[in-house]
Amino acid sequence: MDMGISGLRVAISGAASGIGLEMARAFVREGARVFIGDVDRNALDALKATDPEIASAPCDVADRAAASSWFDRCIDTLGGLDCLINNAGIAGPTANVETLDPEEWDRTLAVNISGQFNLTRLAVRHLRRSANASILNMSSAAGRLGFALRTPYAASKWAVVGFTKSLAKELGPDGVRANALLPGLVDGERIRKVFASKAAARGITADEQEAAALALVSMRKLVPTSELADMAVYLASPHGASISGQAISICGDLEALQ
Repeated sequence: MDMGISGLRVAISGAASGIGLEMARAFVREGARVFIGDVDRNALDALKATDPEIASAPCDVADRAAASSWFDRCIDTLGGLDCLINNAGIAGPTANVETLDPEEWDRTLAVNISGQFNLTRLAVRHLRRSANASILNMSSAAGRLGFALRTPYAASKWAVVGFTKSLAKELGPDGVRANALLPGLVDGERIRKVFASKAAARGITADEQEAAALALVSMRKLVPTSELADMAVYLASPHGASISGQAISICGDLEALQ
């Protein structure tokens, strides 16, 4: 299928690895022009060798001044904007709520929800000029389910859904659609670290934690990052022109978080 996004101008935060990088590469394959940001400068440097067609600059989305500087470079490079993907996020701490370090709580929300605000507020005036404008905010299955020992992460991801639905109502009359993507247990290094930290907190092995988590997925499997990238491309394309205000789960029917 021709996705009809050749020349689409796409900005993706937190995209030097993982889901964000998979999305960046998927958009490039469809002929889009992509500018990414990430706090990992080494990963960005490596990307210049492996994916020279993906433009990039360092960015900590939680730092409002840094986010603004990165966004200016993005617009200078792309010459405008058609799609903003707020992908940057952190897992945050794993601990009982009464033992959580308040600074870790603050940092998790600063990256996962305030970071999305920091870029969206800058993007809107450019998106209004686009004939195919969209925002995709990365939430999580934790944005619709409770998640014991992960309260900062879950709180931030529920906030993303509310932010997204409000943006859809606010920006819809201007032709800008906004959606949230809610991945389940996504295959990769990050989920392995989550399994390990939760296993340590519960006094079990990481394999036991993974088995317990997958027992709550109807399809009994982790989600490949490629499926998230494919959905992002679809939502940003003309094929997704009437999809807005949605919290879209890609989770293999995840019933609960363990």
